[in-house]
Amino acid sequence: MAEARTLQDMLVGLSRTGDAIGAPERPALSFGALERFVARTVETLNKSGIGRDDRIAIVLPNGPEMAAAFIAVAAGATAAPLNPAYRADEFEFYLSDLQAKALIVQAGVPSPAIDVARKLGITLIPLSPRLNEAAGLFDLETRANGAASRPGAAGPDDIALVLHTSGTTSRPKIVPLTQRNVTASARNISTWIKLGADDRCLNIMPLFHIHGLIAAVLSSLYAGASVICTPGFNALKFFAWMEEAKPSWYTAVPTMHQTILARASRNEDVIKRVPLKLIRSSSSSLPAPVMGELEAAFNAPVLESYGMTEASHQMTSNPLPPKARRAGCVGIAAGPEVAIMDMAGNLLAAGETGEIVIRGENVTKGYENNPAANASAFTNGWFRTGDQGVMDSEGSLTLTGRLKEIINRGGEKISPREVDDILMTHPAVAQAVAFAVPHDKLGEDVAAAIVLREGASATDREIRNFAAKHLADFKVPRQILILDEIPKGATGKLQRIGLAEKLGLGK
Repeated sequence: MAEARTLQDMLVGLSRTGDAIGAPERPALSFGALERFVARTVETLNKSGIGRDDRIAIVLPNGPEMAAAFIAVAAGATAAPLNPAYRADEFEFYLSDLQAKALIVQAGVPSPAIDVARKLGITLIPLSPRLNEAAGLFDLETRANGAASRPGAAGPDDIALVLHTSGTTSRPKIVPLTQRNVTASARNISTWIKLGADDRCLNIMPLFHIHGLIAAVLSSLYAGASVICTPGFNALKFFAWMEEAKPSWYTAVPTMHQTILARASRNEDVIKRVPLKLIRSSSSSLPAPVMGELEAAFNAPVLESYGMTEASHQMTSNPLPPKARRAGCVGIAAGPEVAIMDMAGNLLAAGETGEIVIRGENVTKGYENNPAANASAFTNGWFRTGDQGVMDSEGSLTLTGRLKEIINRGGEKISPREVDDILMTHPAVAQAVAFAVPHDKLGEDVAAAIVLREGASATDREIRNFAAKHLADFKVPRQILILDEIPKGATGKLQRIGLAEKLGLGK
């Protein structure tokens, strides 16, 4: 297939016979049927006055209809997926900020988004899944509202997808991603992990997030492979889904991998019957012990990748065998160009630590209506990621921290990732997140939240003494909290910023 620059091109160029979208206990939707369905859905939207670059917010449960709705909307308009778990005030912020023209919701499923949309005068489009037909098919309840000003399939530079940044330290910023951006990223991922028509991805990632949308769904479809869309991550059902779907790979965040690992020993027979080609990890740091345990449990290579919304997800990745994978390293450039830059905008040599910068076809051209953010985010055509790292002479990248997360303890700079890595080597520790806590004299000090392995025991003092043997004294956490669960963000990602406040450790 020639390189696709739009979702429509991508679907037209694919085999019309293989499975595209599946779901547990549902018949699969073929590529030919998906292509025809997307074309009909774009026509339906056009007749209701919605066309290219018009924004449609999508609030749907995880599953095949969410995947198909995203593809269909993005092919002829602009998709804006939102987390169904948001509260009313959050929906009001995001729907207003996006200037959404319409909102797709599942018919008969209550959501605060519905009342907010009515309050804001946003057109509601109920979606009804065709549960007795192929996975992903649905009906939209639309009304004729005049012809769309720009009907038909979107072009390469039309906006396919808009997402907000996480906004942990400031107002969330809108990231517009073009058709060219998202198809380039899908191509990069599918090429990197060598997907073919026989591959099947078991998607457990939320589909309001760039990781699930691009790494699981679009990368699969770009390669003519299939994606099995589950209702969302469920550790109790994961191995049953594996047994049924017979995937060749899955992609997830580290906390999901760790939960799956905890049940792997009880499901060794499933793992043997359904051998995986690879396991992919992204969206936050994968602890080295977890990588090793995953590879041992599944007898498959684990590829840690590095991505972010502004890059339509993937930037670097560890390669498939026989090339080397390195625990604690996020691999080499896997799509865009990647470099290290100092604060003055100079590119640094191998071995020097600085800010990671990227440029390429999958990278956004800039935040929407935010000239101040764009002025600080772009330098000489490079996008500044806000992450700190170091690249060796072979191009392998190691992250050393998020610049905003670096702990400043009385002028001594501490990378919380370094503390995590040490704590994770303690035999009783299953999860560890180091973070900054306010300190009257030093400004900030180091704390850590810990989850112990099932059946293991350790005291906070024992873990602190262990850390003291491996870390300089100023890096040793002054407080260690042993928890049943560490608070996570909406996508299952552990978030350092704001953790002290969540745990009641603020001033």
